[in-house]
Amino acid sequence: MTPEEIRNAYLEELVTVAPDIDPLTVRDSDHLQDDLELDSMDVLNFVTALHDRLGVNIPEADYPHIATPALAVDYLARMIALKKG
Repeated sequence: MTPEEIRNAYLEELVTVAPDIDPLTVRDSDHLQDDLELDSMDVLNFVTALHDRLGVNIPEADYPHIATPALAVDYLARMIALKKG
């Protein structure tokens, strides 16, 4: 997947969990909890959605690596590459 495809998947799943978020206004630096106001249950649902969509496991210790779109694209690209082996 390209970085753009990963970012689009991230935003699509984000909107699934938090439909009040307009994906066109989400900046690469927007933090899931601090800026986008997801609560801990929303974050858990979001992680599950990303796992289902991308097939990558995201352990709780790695949640900070997906806290913003910019961080998530890098992290998810690495995880997808590792999965492909």
